[in-house]
Amino acid sequence: MPASLLSIGDFSRATHLSVKTLRYYHREGVLEPVEIDESSGYRRYSVEQIPTAQVIHRFRDLGMPVDDVRRVIAAPDPAVRGALISRHLQRLEEELGRTQAAVASLRDLLDHPATQWPVEHRRVPAMRVAAITEDVETAHVGAWYQGALGELYATLSAQGVAVSGMAGGVYADELFADERGSATVYLPIGGAVAELGRVRQRELPAVELAVVTHDGPDAGVDRAYGALASYVTRHALAVAGPIREFYPVGRQHTLDAAAWRTEIGWPIFETGGEAR
Repeated sequence: MPASLLSIGDFSRATHLSVKTLRYYHREGVLEPVEIDESSGYRRYSVEQIPTAQVIHRFRDLGMPVDDVRRVIAAPDPAVRGALISRHLQRLEEELGRTQAAVASLRDLLDHPATQWPVEHRRVPAMRVAAITEDVETAHVGAWYQGALGELYATLSAQGVAVSGMAGGVYADELFADERGSATVYLPIGGAVAELGRVRQRELPAVELAVVTHDGPDAGVDRAYGALASYVTRHALAVAGPIREFYPVGRQHTLDAAAWRTEIGWPIFETGGEAR
């Protein structure tokens, strides 16, 4: 064996990548040996490949998909490599943000397991709305909601139709129970809207609700739902009907997620002002 070449075992020791992993990287075109013995099939690597293997090791430690690693290693253009790496770092930052939000929510739940939530009884009158309604996967409802609401605002603005109230949503029971169901996002309007794209004009019926408010991003909104369900169950108020949500402060108002506010309404059969 030439002095500049290493067996797969020696290359494994030099790079802290197992033989199994090196064979996998070879199959996937991420790190190919410089020489393969035709008779024995033994793989041999050059010492010049050690830094590349170390870079791959670190990318994989950061959770970069193998396909992206291959593209980074193969990219002849530094700008292309930089864009791929930047995209992955952004993905890591987003995952870190979600993890930090989940940890904070868990700590708050452990420290305050029985937080009291103020509950308001509210009668919502019938209203004319511009709405988008679709069957949505529960896992995607957040992204769907943002896109649908943006489309509603853009459509009304283009037609010069004024928004006459607070943005809201109507969510079928199946969305919670079956991981897929009907979701509606709407904007109240005083006049008529031409139905374009996904936007439709609808008349929402009046409804009586028990309402709690969730402050901040979506993480932890299940606690507000749990408190509301406990309240209407204890007071024997619940009636059949979809959940209503209202969005007095959202992404359209501020990018500061801590300032967002969501009001959650559970259908009930009577109202009596502000509840205990």
